[in-house]
Amino acid sequence: MDENSPVFAIAMAAELAEMHPQTLRQYDRLGLVVPGRTRGGSRRYSMRDIAQLREIARLGSEGVSLEGIRRVLELENENRALRSRVSELETALADQLINRPGARVFAASATGAAVPLRAGVRPQRNTQIVLWRPPH
Repeated sequence: MDENSPVFAIAMAAELAEMHPQTLRQYDRLGLVVPGRTRGGSRRYSMRDIAQLREIARLGSEGVSLEGIRRVLELENENRALRSRVSELETALADQLINRPGARVFAASATGAAVPLRAGVRPQRNTQIVLWRPPH
């Protein structure tokens, strides 16, 4: 079962989270944990929602206000989304490196700028000799 699948009715979710169903309704109204809805409008909670409810209870027992809890959950969700995006980008990069080895090759110009080269082409080397004399 996917942790994001909304499968638990409010009574079961309240029991799993060790809370009263009215508390879950209040958290829904406050936007702390917003469950999925059936076509009829009934709330359906996922395992991730239940984990968040337990986290809310833990933070509340430590004295964190509801606004503080909302901010913590918001940051955790943002962190989770960013980690997921990084993972997607790492996978895409790995696929590109495997499927197109050497597709992007760069060399440094005389000024230090990056110059793209075609795969298999070597940069031209400057073999000129420059005589430097210190100023008098």
